[in-house]
Amino acid sequence: MTTGWGPRPEGDAEGAEWRPVLDVPPPGRQRRWTVLLRWLLLVPQFLVVALLSFAAFFVTVAGWFAALFLGRLPDPIASFLGSVLAYQTRVTASAFLLVDRYPPFSFDAPDYPARIELRATPLNRVAVFFRLILIIPAAIIGSLAQSGWLALGWVFWLIGIVLGRLPEPVFGATAAVVRYRMRLSAYGSLLTPVYPKGILGDAPGPLAERPVSATRPLVLGTPAKVLVWLFLLLGIGVHVTSSTVSDDDWDDTYQTRRAAPLSR
Repeated sequence: MTTGWGPRPEGDAEGAEWRPVLDVPPPGRQRRWTVLLRWLLLVPQFLVVALLSFAAFFVTVAGWFAALFLGRLPDPIASFLGSVLAYQTRVTASAFLLVDRYPPFSFDAPDYPARIELRATPLNRVAVFFRLILIIPAAIIGSLAQSGWLALGWVFWLIGIVLGRLPEPVFGATAAVVRYRMRLSAYGSLLTPVYPKGILGDAPGPLAERPVSATRPLVLGTPAKVLVWLFLLLGIGVHVTSSTVSDDDWDDTYQTRRAAPLSR
């Protein structure tokens, strides 16, 4: 993650808009016992992330008011929110089986395999004011993709135990979901003015361009893109099913309460 939070131009060297970056090394061997116990081992990290997310919510609210007046996030707020996002992303990358190394209990983890890069840029005050409305479509996509991945997560977990690694299509599709989730959080916490993109990966760049990591650029093949679409479709199914079950439970409770006085 970048440590300097001075104003920088919104575009990169080629003039394209800068989007928060996730760097993850190519899929490699993972210890089967850590895959087997992955989610159990990460329970303490999940608790830390929950506490950090609670604190980050109030800091984001303060940053929202500050950004309306300043047109940017104050440096201390940007630094804290960026550190929280980096921490969250490291835990997510481990939970989603992208990396085998246990995430440290520290904001500063320059040697951890999963890293993000943020660039502080000026913010449009109108976009800041309407951020909660603007983020709704991206939040829906992010929620569907994550729900779909979680529905298949146990399959990937079994594959990781058997093979000791994730197949390339699974790795790519999973990385796309994790990166989109990170960009969504960055946009929601005002760390970037750029709308979340890249759920289906990046377009192939010039052949002479040297990849920085397995996810920069994140070019997905057809099998990985099919998996991402499957995540989205499964996410729709999960939400529809959850909504139907909730409505049925509410109807049962309502009918029971109506029938109760009649039985007296």
